[in-house]
Amino acid sequence: MIGFGTTVNAVAVIVGGLLGLCIRGGLRQRFQEIIMQVLGLVTIFIGVSGTLKEMLVIEGGTISTQGTMLAVIALVIGALLGEWWNLERHIEHLGEFLKVKAKSQNDLQFVEGFVSTSLIICVGAMAVVGALEDGLRGDCTMLFTKAILDLIVVLVCASIFGKGAIFSVIPLILWQGSITLLARAIEPWLSVKTISDMSLVGNMLIFCVGINLMFKVGLRVANMLPSLIIVLIYGVFAHQKSAVAISVIGGADGPTSIFVAGRLAEAWYVGIAVFVLLIIGIIITVVKRKQAKSK
Repeated sequence: MIGFGTTVNAVAVIVGGLLGLCIRGGLRQRFQEIIMQVLGLVTIFIGVSGTLKEMLVIEGGTISTQGTMLAVIALVIGALLGEWWNLERHIEHLGEFLKVKAKSQNDLQFVEGFVSTSLIICVGAMAVVGALEDGLRGDCTMLFTKAILDLIVVLVCASIFGKGAIFSVIPLILWQGSITLLARAIEPWLSVKTISDMSLVGNMLIFCVGINLMFKVGLRVANMLPSLIIVLIYGVFAHQKSAVAISVIGGADGPTSIFVAGRLAEAWYVGIAVFVLLIIGIIITVVKRKQAKSK
């Protein structure tokens, strides 16, 4: 059944969170602090190992690197966009909203737990690839494995942060569920190289989450999330240049782009729609900013 993998993953997150809450009540502050440090350390090494796996290539007995320049460019552009849109603050607002609904207004760690746990379990290759396999072939094996890992992660996070960690199940369902439902539409646009590049950047972000957990440096990781979209756009552009070119026309003249795509290749419809929406979104954002400044 399509979507079963994400369902099991979500149940595992909730179970892990509830178990974590049971443990939290019996832990003294110093034990919570050492668990936080261990979680940060483990998250750092997960990020480092995932990054090195995608970055290092062994050819002819020599070690070389790949994807580093794309990662740098994607992170810089993505971070600038995220800072412009202030994604971190919007996610925190969502956390504040959920805190009120959960009647946990006095829980000072609710929002931090929600944001940190959401980033750990949603940003990574297993979430993307597992959801794609679930949607395309009904194969939930990878998501079942991820469910076990997430149960442990959320258990630890809930034992430190409390209820907020459990609510990370909401972005998990939205993220993985969307990929699963749209798998057949986006499959032509996700090459093996694109998924590898997204995994590279995603693991770098996981490393940043670990740094925050262990050293409390306050890296605004959520503002770096658009980096993943930049990598995806680059991957689509590299493999579907014609669709991107037609989409530029579509930003001004939709019927023309549909006519041209119909004459050339119907497989480009999805890509054209994505890029047209991006172009229109950018135009609307810029216009609204200009209007706000003029008032």
